[in-house]
Amino acid sequence: MAPVKEEKVEDIVVTVRGILEAYGRLGDGPLEVSDDDDLYDVGMTSHASVDVMLALEGRFDLEFPEEMLRREVFQTVSSISNAIQELFKGE
Repeated sequence: MAPVKEEKVEDIVVTVRGILEAYGRLGDGPLEVSDDDDLYDVGMTSHASVDVMLALEGRFDLEFPEEMLRREVFQTVSSISNAIQELFKGE
C-alpha cells in the first residue's frame, strides 16, 4: 500500500489497528481493545513498539522525531493516531 499524507482520522485509526495487529504482538487483538486502552497492559513490549513505529513510518512515509520516541506516544491507539496527525500538520 502506498504512503498517503491526506487521510481521514478514521482511516488513520484503521491503519494503526492493522499495523498493531501485524506487529504489536498484543495478547488481545487490536480490534478488541478500545482506542484508549493501554497497549502495554494488553501485551505490547518495548521491542514490539519499535516494530510498530517502523511499520507506521513506512506506511505513512514519515519519521517520528526523537521527542516523540516515548512510551506515552505509543501507549494507545488514540495517542498513536494523534501523533501521526500532528506530524502531518507539521509538514
